[in-house]
Amino acid sequence: MINYDNLKPKPKEFLAVTGLTHEEFVPLLTVFAQIYLAQTAQRTAEGKPRLRQPGDGTKGKLAQMENKLLFILAYQKGYELQTFLALHFGISQPQANYWIHRLLPVLQQALATLKQTPERDPAAVADIVGPENTPPDLILDGTERRRQRPQDSVRQKEDYSGKKKAHTNKNLILTDPNTRRIVYLGPTTAGKTHDKKMADTEQIAYPLGTTLFQDTGFQGYAPAGVSVQQPCKKPKGRELDLGEKFLNGVLSAVRIVVEHSISGIKRCRIVKDVLRNTKEGFSDLIMEVACALHNLRVTFRQPLPNYDILERAKESYSR
Repeated sequence: MINYDNLKPKPKEFLAVTGLTHEEFVPLLTVFAQIYLAQTAQRTAEGKPRLRQPGDGTKGKLAQMENKLLFILAYQKGYELQTFLALHFGISQPQANYWIHRLLPVLQQALATLKQTPERDPAAVADIVGPENTPPDLILDGTERRRQRPQDSVRQKEDYSGKKKAHTNKNLILTDPNTRRIVYLGPTTAGKTHDKKMADTEQIAYPLGTTLFQDTGFQGYAPAGVSVQQPCKKPKGRELDLGEKFLNGVLSAVRIVVEHSISGIKRCRIVKDVLRNTKEGFSDLIMEVACALHNLRVTFRQPLPNYDILERAKESYSR
């Protein structure tokens, strides 16, 4: 059976189960416990007035706050069937289902308190600044996540992605190439929606002077006051010349950062495997939590800035 006390002295296993090192787990635990206790101090989880002190009565398998956080991180990271998850933690499947929906919003609030959740308001992107209060460098991209085929015929058509040949959910993300953080996460939309259409619909307000790196899926997307840097598309009937190929290579070296960030998000298998939970808003919640956990990791691991590649890309594109 998995529990915090057994897993703590095993760093490799701890990382495999939670997606975090113990050093990253501890500050999250502190805030997680404060939020959970504040929510249960006066009322029960069902919203009824509390008749006894929190923690009184029968002690369950997830009584320790460490085990509560371990449980919900294990669910987000491994995305096992609830029956298997319940067996790992010594509880029943209905209890596992209860704790998933009880603890996931608490985890989201804890990550928000630690300022790790990405911005969700497109108008608030205008407040983002780069190093030393300069205009930021940002990379725009879309990412798709498979979901179970909807039973409703209208939803089936909307969620079917011709690109992935599957039913998917889709989000736009903005990544800071200097820090590898996800700074903006767009709303979860149907997989059928094109990347550029999503960007046009969301109407993101970029800071004046922003350098925006994007791929050819956003052809024609050029917000006012933004320097857009995009690879050259191969013209019909001829090959790209050497200068265009060189420029594409330089831009690819910058844009690969967003692919690394997306792979960091999808360390959580719940946003990599086929999503089985169809509760309204659940798909959006797990994606926000996965982005925040990625931001937490890169904040602690502090990757080196990529200033040289960024400057080369800007100079090459300006020429």
